[in-house]
Amino acid sequence: MKPWLTGASALPLLLLMGCGSGSQVVSNQANKSGSLLINGAGATFPYPIYSKWFNEYHKLHPNLKINYQSIGSGGGIRQLLAGTVDFGASDMPMTDQMLAQTNKKILHFPTVLGADVPTYNLPGLKAQLHFTPQTLAELFLGNIKNWNDPRLAPANPGVNLPKHEIVIVHRSDGSGTTFVWTDYLSKISPDWKSKVGASTSVNWPTGLGAKGNEGVSGLVQQTPYSLGYVELSYALQNKLPYGIVRNASGNFVKPDLSSVTAAAAGAAANMPADFRVSITNAPGANSYPISSFTWMLIPARLPDAAKRDAIEGFLHWMLTDGQTMVESLDYAPLPPQVQSKELGQISEIH
Repeated sequence: MKPWLTGASALPLLLLMGCGSGSQVVSNQANKSGSLLINGAGATFPYPIYSKWFNEYHKLHPNLKINYQSIGSGGGIRQLLAGTVDFGASDMPMTDQMLAQTNKKILHFPTVLGADVPTYNLPGLKAQLHFTPQTLAELFLGNIKNWNDPRLAPANPGVNLPKHEIVIVHRSDGSGTTFVWTDYLSKISPDWKSKVGASTSVNWPTGLGAKGNEGVSGLVQQTPYSLGYVELSYALQNKLPYGIVRNASGNFVKPDLSSVTAAAAGAAANMPADFRVSITNAPGANSYPISSFTWMLIPARLPDAAKRDAIEGFLHWMLTDGQTMVESLDYAPLPPQVQSKELGQISEIH
C-alpha cells in the first residue's frame, strides 16, 4: 500500500474556491506534514458531487487532499493548459484547437451526466410548458416575441398563453451550461448554427445576461414572462419551473435522471476512444435532448509518482463506488459501458 494512503491523522479536506497564490502556501504546508495535495479547477456544474466525492475519498485516505476551484469550464481549461493545476474540469470537451496549445496529451474522463432545461416565469400558469426544438431556437433567436405566438400553441393544447412579450435571459459569463445549450440549438437549427453557433460564450441575438445559474434563475424569478435556461440539477434543487422538450424521436420527454442516462446510453455504442462526444439531440425514444457529460481533464503524463498514483486511485473509485452517490445530488450516473471503457483508459496515465 502507498504510504500516502495510510496516515490516520491529517488536515481536513480542502475545497477552496478562488484560492489563487494561497494554494502554493497550502501545498508547502501539506508537503511538510507528509500529506499530499492535488489541485484542480474548472466547471461549476459538477461542484456539488465533486465536493462530496473529494470529502468521502479523503475519509478513506486521510493523507490525500484535493483542492478544487469551482471557476467555470473555461477557467479550468486555461489553468490546465498553463500548468497551474494537476487536473481540469469542463462541461464541454476540449477542441482540437485547445489541445494543440499544449504538447501534453490530455485525457478526458466523463464523470457524471447532467442536462440543461428551459425555465420560465409565467404568473398563474399551472401547466408544465412543452417546447419543440424549432420553437426553442426561434425563441432564443428573438423571432418569437410574445407568449401567445401561434407557433407555441400546438405543443401546449389547452394552455392559455398570455399576450405578454417574452423576456429572454441568458448567461453573461462563459460557461459549460451555455455550451450545452448552444450546441443543442446549433444541431436543430441551421439559422442558429450560422448566426450564433456553439460555444461557452456567444453573441446573443436577444435578451438579458446574468452570471451563473443563480443569476439566470434569479433574473427569471424577478422578471414576469421571462424565459431562460439552467442546469437540471440546479432547477430540481431550487424547485424552479422547467419545460419538457421534444426529442429527436419526436417524443416530448421530461428531463430527469433516467432520460438523461438514456441519452448517454444512446450515444455509448459510438463513443469515440477519447470520450470527446456531444450527446445533445441524442437518438432514443426516451432520451432527453439537451443532455451532456461533464469531464475531468487529466494529463496522460504525470511526473510526480505520488500524484499519479493518487489520481489513478481516485479515478477508479469515482468510476465504481463514487457512481452510487450521484443520484442523491440530482446527477445521472454513467452508463455501465462507459464506466468500463473509462476504467481501461486509466492505464494510459504514466
